[in-house]
Parts: sequence; C-alpha cells; structure tokens
Amino acid sequence: MELNNKKWPTRRNFCLCCLGGAAAAAGSGWLSPRQAYAEARGIVSLIKDSAAASPITTYKLRHNISVLEGSGGNIAVLTGPEGKMLVDAGIRVSRPQLSKALADIGSGPITHLVNTHWHFDHADGNEWLHSEGARIIAQENTRKHLAGVQRVEDWDYNFLPLGPGGIPSEVFSEAHGLKLNGASIALKYYGPAHTDSDISVTFSEANVVHVGDTFWNGIYPFIDYSTGGSIDGMIAASDANLASTNDDTIIIPGHGKPVSNRAELQAFRDMLVAIRDNVARLKKQGRTRDESVAAKPTAAFDAKWGQFVIDPGFFTRLVYEGV
Repeated sequence: MELNNKKWPTRRNFCLCCLGGAAAAAGSGWLSPRQAYAEARGIVSLIKDSAAASPITTYKLRHNISVLEGSGGNIAVLTGPEGKMLVDAGIRVSRPQLSKALADIGSGPITHLVNTHWHFDHADGNEWLHSEGARIIAQENTRKHLAGVQRVEDWDYNFLPLGPGGIPSEVFSEAHGLKLNGASIALKYYGPAHTDSDISVTFSEANVVHVGDTFWNGIYPFIDYSTGGSIDGMIAASDANLASTNDDTIIIPGHGKPVSNRAELQAFRDMLVAIRDNVARLKKQGRTRDESVAAKPTAAFDAKWGQFVIDPGFFTRLVYEGV
C-alpha cells in the first residue's frame, strides 16, 4: 500500500485486538490483562493466535523504507543492494506472512535486525530472522531481558529466554550508528520509558524515525512497570521525539496507525501530560487507585484514545502506579 493511499486500516490488525473480543465475550465490559488470562488461555496465547491469522499490510514510505503492519508492533524495512534491514521482528507465528511481504518488497537477503525494545510482540521473531542471516542489534537491556526469564505482572506472564540465535549479538548503552544501503542510521537510547530498553531508530537522509512503543498512535499506551517503564519516562521520550523531528518527518509508532507525523505525536504527548497531572492531583488528595478510576481523570480524552485495548480505567491504573 502506498503512503498516499487515504484508506487507513482500522485498528483490528493491532496485535492485542483479540483482547477486545475476550472482554465482549465475558459480557462485563473491559477485562484487565490479568482477568483476560483467567477467562481464556492467557493474553500472550491470544496475541499469538491473532498474529498467526493476521494479514500483513505494507506501506511504502521514501528512500526505500517501508512499514509492515500486522505482526505485533509496526515493522520498518530498509531495502537496497546490501540487503534488508528490519526494525523489530514481530511475532514468530507470522513468519509465513512476513516472509511473503518481505519478498514482495525486494529479493535481497535479510542482513540486519534492530529491536526497539524487548517485548515479545517486537522481538519474538528474532530467531527465525537470525536464521535468515540477520545480525541483531539492540540496547543492552533488551539483550538482558531476552536472555533470561522475564515476568510482566500486568500480563501475569513469565517469558522464557529466547534461543541463542534470538539474542542480540551487538548491543550498545546510549547510541549506535550504522551505514547501510546508502542510509545513515542512528540508534539512540531514551532511558526508561515504555520499558527500560527503548530506543529510536532514525534514517537521517529520509527523515524517517521509528520510535517503538514510546508512541501509540491514537490509542492509550501500555506502560511496563515490571521492566522499568513509567508515565514520566513516556512523557520524556515524547519530548525527545518532538525535539528531534520536524513537520516533514515520517514517524513510525510502535502501535496504532503506522505512518504518523509530528502533529499526532504532539497530541499524544499532550494527552499523557494532562492525564498524568489529573491522576497525580487525585493521588495527592489521598484518593485510592479505585477512587481515582471512578473520578474519570481521562474523560476529556476517552473518545479519541480510549476506544481500544487499554481502556480508560486500565490506563488510569497504569498512570496511578507511576505518580
């Protein structure tokens, strides 16, 4: 699909879409991830089932960069004579659909893979992409989390280590640079944000940046406190993204509409700040978490941001934990 195609996809292809179905089936509105786990076979199994059946949609950007939507987080692909570089790996059960989408983009081999952070919907495909020839690059905390058992409390799930082929072989602390297919590519660590392993990937000449899960376009984000995330870190990452982009920058979010811009990022940042301040005020007044949820501190934003997996109540709980 071309960038100028105005028929954007609905959110149904987002990797967590199955949770909405689980909630509806329960007949009692939103289920937290922990409740969804009890109602079905677990959130992670549901996500993998969804990814196994989801089609991959391709958006062509510029300077031989494309975005693939449909397997976990949004995946960026740079093509050229030196092979394909992917930003994020999606979920491994999507391998048949991703392989076809990658072949349709071009015939070159897969040579590089960058993980924006450690979460399975962005790194679960590491092993098969490595078997295809990808050298895997990530921030050092991503390797740490992928190499050991990692628990996410809000998903009530223990992730097992990836096999040796899926562990990033090249890691960095703060910044890293690449030259590939004529492109200058800058990798930069945010510090703790969505997790403690998030990075941005900037294609300098193309003025395209993949910001991973520091930006969820049009939907409330998940914040993983189990591995160092925080609401203040998400806001700081948004500020960093705004400072490093301009009105011509194509911004690729981790989830939501996969081709975005600075105006949409600004709206996301402003939403985070307003809700953070509202919840902090309630907490300072001595309100409990449930009392804060009942006060509806997200109400002004729910019509736009709260119509999907992370609903207003759940997002309020996430923010409450961090203020």
